[in-house]
Amino acid sequence: MSLRSHGIRAARALAWDLRSAHKVERALASAGWRQHSAASSTCWPTQLASSLHGSPSLREFSTKQETEASPESNSADGSDAQTAPDSVSANGEAAGENNEASASSPADAKIAELEQQVKDLKDNLLRSLAEQENTRRIAKRDVEQARSFAISSFAKSLLDTSDNLSRALDAVPEDLRHDHDSHPVLANLYEGITMTNEGLTKAFAKNGLVKYGAVGEKFDPNKHEALFEYPDPKGEAGSIGQVMKIGFMLNDRVIRPAEVGVIKAS
Repeated sequence: MSLRSHGIRAARALAWDLRSAHKVERALASAGWRQHSAASSTCWPTQLASSLHGSPSLREFSTKQETEASPESNSADGSDAQTAPDSVSANGEAAGENNEASASSPADAKIAELEQQVKDLKDNLLRSLAEQENTRRIAKRDVEQARSFAISSFAKSLLDTSDNLSRALDAVPEDLRHDHDSHPVLANLYEGITMTNEGLTKAFAKNGLVKYGAVGEKFDPNKHEALFEYPDPKGEAGSIGQVMKIGFMLNDRVIRPAEVGVIKAS
């Protein structure tokens, strides 16, 4: 209840007491009490005040004022009580933040663990792809080499045939190789052996098998096999002076080195 309501009730109680006092005064006047002394007239307000002070309405008003005042103190206490929940809520928020921090740290650890797993899996994947690429390249090279050198053994078996044909051609004297008049048989035989040797050489070249090793070439230990050295003032030192056996290469790989004699410095 507001202070205005209390004031209205107090005013009504005071008016009621005043009306009661006026009634008493009129009753006394009618009874002949109007001729009191100055002292008694002076005491009348005091008696009225004491009667008013003893009035239940005033006592009720004063009690209600005190009662009304108590809610103000209660409101002050309530503000203090409200401050306490605020502090409690602040503490609760701090505790919640701590809980969130404690909850976020395991989540961060889990995220870091998953990121490390992704990194490891990516590294393993890249390594696997690199190994597959290496395996594919090695397999391709092996296939190409197998295709290129599949005829190595067959070619080696024909090298002696080529050597024999070369020896047969060298065995015919130069002045009789084309003498169809005096020695037609020998000339025709030489011509046939020459054609056979040329056809075999073409077949070798078609399959990647080529001859090498000629007089005047620079000696190469990777391709030539030196059987002897001899001085020759007409030739260059370190070059091939004589060829004892022709060398063969299959797809740039030596399958038989040339046997040669090397000229040395005199």
